Amino acid sequence: MKKKRNIAGKEILVESLKLPRDTVLGESIITLTGKKDVLIENYKGIISCNDAIIWLQTKHGKICLEGRGLNIVYYTNEDMKITGTIEHISIV
Repeated sequence: MKKKRNIAGKEILVESLKLPRDTVLGESIITLTGKKDVLIENYKGIISCNDAIIWLQTKHGKICLEGRGLNIVYYTNEDMKITGTIEHISIV
């Protein structure tokens, strides 16, 4: 219970001071360029990957990308670029 209260307190602080959520709370940033390119920042790891579906672990959940011909062009500790035809993105 204490951890949830701590997270809620941080969120209130971020909102009131207008701080960037990605920097302070470790929120992921998803930048989609058309239907062909996506840049994911602040992810923890790759759960599974094939040309139709990619699952990523984030600090606060999971990101699922679905499409055709998906390919991880590059990945670092901070970000990754995925190309292909992106049909659906979900965050769980």
